[in-house]
Parts: sequence; C-alpha cells; structure tokens
Amino acid sequence: MSQRPTVILTGNDLTIDDIIAIGIGDKRVAIAGAARERCAASRAFLEGEVAAKRVIYGVNTSFGPMCNKIISDNEIEALQVNLIRSHAAGLGEPIKDYIAVAMLAVRLNTLAKGYSGVRLELLDFMVELINRRVAPYVPECGSVGASGDLIHLAHLALAIIGEGRVFYQGELREAAELYPELGLSPMRLSFKEGIALINGTSAMTALAAFALFGAKKLLNIACVTGAFALEIFGGIDDAFDADLHRVKPHPGQLVTAETIRNLYQGSGNITLRQDMHERIRREQTEGLVFETSINVQDVYSIRCTPQVLAPVAEAVELATSTVETEANSSNDNPIIIPEEKKVIHGGNFHGQSIGFVMDMLCMAVSTLCNLSERRLNKLLDKNLNEGLPEFLIPGTLGLTMGFMGAQYLATSTTAENRQLAAPVSTHSISCNASNQDVVSMGTVAARKAFRAISNAKHVVTLEVLAQLQALSFRNADRLGRGTGRIHRLLAGHFTPYDNSRIFHEDLVKFRKLLFSSQLFDDLAVYGREEG
Repeated sequence: MSQRPTVILTGNDLTIDDIIAIGIGDKRVAIAGAARERCAASRAFLEGEVAAKRVIYGVNTSFGPMCNKIISDNEIEALQVNLIRSHAAGLGEPIKDYIAVAMLAVRLNTLAKGYSGVRLELLDFMVELINRRVAPYVPECGSVGASGDLIHLAHLALAIIGEGRVFYQGELREAAELYPELGLSPMRLSFKEGIALINGTSAMTALAAFALFGAKKLLNIACVTGAFALEIFGGIDDAFDADLHRVKPHPGQLVTAETIRNLYQGSGNITLRQDMHERIRREQTEGLVFETSINVQDVYSIRCTPQVLAPVAEAVELATSTVETEANSSNDNPIIIPEEKKVIHGGNFHGQSIGFVMDMLCMAVSTLCNLSERRLNKLLDKNLNEGLPEFLIPGTLGLTMGFMGAQYLATSTTAENRQLAAPVSTHSISCNASNQDVVSMGTVAARKAFRAISNAKHVVTLEVLAQLQALSFRNADRLGRGTGRIHRLLAGHFTPYDNSRIFHEDLVKFRKLLFSSQLFDDLAVYGREEG
C-alpha cells in the first residue's frame, strides 16, 4: 500500500481524477509544505484574535440564528463537539465507502488552502484516515447544501473525533473499538475546527466527482455505439462530414463528429455520398417514381448523434470545471486571511454552483439515454431494423425471445432518468429558523446525478449487447479501423444470446467490462494506424 503514488494537496490543484484515485485507494495523500505554512499562519492569527476577545462566528458564538449567543472561553471546545453530534442527523443508506474517503480528501484539500484556521494536527489526522482507508459512515439523506453539507460532514467529523461508525477493510465498525487496534488516537477538537469540518461543500463535490467520472465514460461509449449503429445500418457518411459540422461549430458537436468519424474510418459498411448516386441509379425502374433500398438520409438517432451529444459533452466539460473549482475553494465560514488581518463572515459554503451543474448533468445523461434507447428499439423492431431478425432472435422465432424481455430494462430506466432530469436546485426551502432562507439542494442534485449515471450504464450496456448481437448477423467483417478493433476486443467476451442462459448474467458481465475497466478511457487509440 505504501507504494501507491501520492497526491500532494496544495489546496489549489486537486483534479477529479485525483479525487477518484484517492477514493478508490489507487493514491495516497500528503500535504504540501507551503500549505502547511499557510495553515500554521492562519491558525496563529486566529489564536491571536481569540486571545484579543474578538467575537467570531462559530468560534466563540453559537451557530445559525443563535449567533448572538456568545460562548465563554472555557466552553468553546465543547461547542465544536456539540455541533458535530447534533448535526450528525442523517438517515438512509450509507454513502459508498470509497466516496466517503473522497469526501475526506476534498475536505482536507479545502482546509489545506490555509483559510480555515485549523491546527496542523487535525490535517495530519485526516491524512492518516485517508491513507489507511478508514471511511466515515455517512447516511445519504440530510443535506440542503446551503451552509454546506452540514449533516453529511458532521457524520464525517464523527470519525475524526472517534465517535460513530466507520468502514474499514469492508467491515462496518465502531470507531471507538477500531482505533485502538490501529494505534489511532481520535482528535480532541479545538475552537473553530468543528465548524471548519462541516461548513462546506465537500460531500456534494465528492459525489459530483464520481458522477462525472461515470459520465465521461458513458459519453465515450455513446460515441462507440453511435459508430456501431452507422456500421450496422450502412448509414451515409454525410452526417459526420467535417464541413457539415464546421458550419455549426458547437465544440461538443465538432469533437463528437470527429471521434465517430475516426472510429469508422476505412469501413466497408458505410455508404459514401460519392457512391450513393450511382448505387441508387442502378436500382432505377420505369415509371414516374421508383423506390430505392438505400436510405438517402438516416433516422435522427443515427444521423443526429453529433448534434444530440454536443450539449451532453459540453455539460460534462462545464460540470468538470465547476467541480474542480469547488474542490479547490475555501468553502468555509468564517474565512481567516492572516496576510490581510481579516476574519470574514460570508457564504462560501453555499452549494448552488454544484447543484446547478449536477441538475444540468442529469439532463445531459437523460438525453444520452434517449438516444441509446431509440437506437436499441430500431435494432429490435422488425419494421425498423432493415432486415435483421425480429428482436435479434438467432433461433426459432416465437419459441425463443431474443432481446424482447431485455428491452424493458432500457425503456423503464430511460423513463426513470427523464424524471431524474427535473431540477432540484431550484427547489429552495427556507429552514434553520429562516436563517438559511435560500438553499441549494446541491447534495441532493449530486446524489440524483450519481443515480442517473448508474441508470444510464444499464441502458448503454444493453445497447452494446444488442449491437454485438446484430453484428453477429451481418457487417462485422467490414467494420472500420476503430470500430473493428473495438468489436474484436468485445467479441472475445461475447456469445450471441440464444435463450440458453439467463440474460441478467450477460448484462452484469458486460456492465462491468464496459464501465469498470479502462477500455474506453481513451478512444483515440482505436482509430490510430497500426504499425
């Protein structure tokens, strides 16, 4: 474990890839020397302000609408523990342990910026928990995402003070029982440290990071299925022509079209515009009208793939930028800026930015599902699938069912994702005695996005299986350079479905292959010349 690469936390340059790697245990963390110096300076300044009897919110005052209640110096440490215990009030299924570790890392990075006034001992203890993969037990429900993720992060803070439960090596344990076994002594919090731990957006940010990690892979695989669809139905290359997209230059559209174009390069299945006219004329018969077997234009789910996926790609890019900005922000209150000799009370804990882009991501993922589900339907419907067997059945029609039953998975899950696309960040409800009168629901939005992306993986997995089944009937021998390489790679794991096994088993196998591997992290490798 000690050989894992280390992410040096500076408070300024934590990426989504880092968050994922730390969460799943591929990387360790350490705090940069400069960050330690900033934190020490921030703490020293805050200690001076406390000694000078300054009135500072959450340090020597109570919280929320009780901020006018000033706490005596001999109770300001008890105040922090009382805050954590009272706000550890979540319910529901626990956040996955790897996401909880990522939450710790995001919170640590925020504190390492040096504007929260916490002691270095607290930071070092958080490093220890992360590197030993001690994951706080964090129920999924509770945060309104306004004064940060108070409930989620209070459960996280319980682990730091040695209370509540934690996940360790796959087991749920009482922290008070586990820590002596690990030689850990829980933190005794000093002033400001309780509120610094829970007053921020680290839960929604970690959830959003994992949602985006899945969304990026979904988008890549959607490009693959777009290219496969074109190959299966002998689509016309016009729809992906570079000049077509140059005159409607949405960035996501340009990238998607180029990606798909590179995948099918060299295909023998696709109808080239330059050859279409002659092929159609060869079918001409006498009369005023004749009907050709060649589609002059393909259906929208094939032809408009770049245009439909354009805003999806752009939403993922914007959300990535927003989440990384949030992960490297000081989302605390109050903020300590020693070089300016300021203790500033404000609202950096508010999660509206995360809530907004996570709602947008839900819309994007729902759109991706719409596209995938419609292409799947075209493959299965004998009236639409251009000569493929009904429901892609390889055996006796009627006796065997092919993909008939499996289609319901895609239909129902696509419908569910349409419902999840409704925004929650607009649903502010005043609470906290109307102190928190405008809230973000950012964590609800991030949880919703995480669920929508998991759902979308079901739909896309089924589409991939259906496309592999279709390619077992035709066109596999004439695939393009990129599509051919991907097909050969996937075909090694695929057996056409013939009703001799439970369909669920194929879905589980391929969902893991597609989304728990690195096969589709970089599509450019499949389109390159060999040699």
